[in-house]
Amino acid sequence: MESANQDISLNSPNKGLLSDAMMDVPVDSAAAARTAAAEGLTAAEEEELRAEIAKVEEEIGTLRQVLAAKERHCGELKRKLGLTPLDGLKQNLSKSWHDVQVSNAYKKTQETLSQAGQKTSAALSNVGSVISRKLGDMRNSATFKSFEDRVGTIKSRVVGSRENSTDGLQSPSAGDKPPQDNAPF
Repeated sequence: MESANQDISLNSPNKGLLSDAMMDVPVDSAAAARTAAAEGLTAAEEEELRAEIAKVEEEIGTLRQVLAAKERHCGELKRKLGLTPLDGLKQNLSKSWHDVQVSNAYKKTQETLSQAGQKTSAALSNVGSVISRKLGDMRNSATFKSFEDRVGTIKSRVVGSRENSTDGLQSPSAGDKPPQDNAPF
């Protein structure tokens, strides 16, 4: 490995080894970052900042302990009142739903959907009216009347042939009852 720009072969027996050009690069990145950040500070300033960091971290730990104690106390009070975690969840969901309903986005969406519903209802009403009118026109047409007359003629022939038939089509238990009209028209 003579050049730092040389391609690394993954099948090479030397993979993972540093080249000679990389041997003088410091490995401790934390020490390098510390020296770069601390270059503009005096030793006293750096020590003061470290002391402040320790103090703030100690305060954070104390606040975590206090918060945990407060949460335990709150849980005990809720348990004494008979409030369950499910009640809290219901209350949170209810509040969240209320917040959504009063949001501008929800109001705009609701308004848009309402308008779309009204337009759809009007369109369907118009379609129904058009269909009714077309069916009425079709029923009054000569073709439909001719068809209706033919169906009526066929029905009367079928019903008439049943009444005049004495081929034993009526059951003996029917007696003197007239035959029922079960024709589809």
